[in-house]
Amino acid sequence: MTHIASRRATKRLWPALAMMAASVAPLNLGGERAAYAADDPFESFPMIIHCKQKDTTHAFYLSRVTDAGVATYVASDRIAGTISLDGRAKAVGGEGGGNCVGKTLQDLRDSNQVYDLKPQ
Repeated sequence: MTHIASRRATKRLWPALAMMAASVAPLNLGGERAAYAADDPFESFPMIIHCKQKDTTHAFYLSRVTDAGVATYVASDRIAGTISLDGRAKAVGGEGGGNCVGKTLQDLRDSNQVYDLKPQ
């Protein structure tokens, strides 16, 4: 990647990071529910959520869970989204997200868009 291309990619990434930080910071999900998410986030959230946008299906992998119980999922092409235990999925840094945006975790489970990886 050339220096100019790298600078352009970095310039595109900063707005997404700023939007993600701004959307996560003001959330208050209540102490009990947030504590549960922090205790065992792999029990609370699926490891993979798949979303279709236009003609492409993306696999979003669980990347992190904040102490407030907000999970961030990432996919290729530097696209990401967030969801909380009681909230709805949101695209980070753009209007993308396809058929996941606005759905709750239960909605995603009901439409078979999640994969839970559990130890045996």
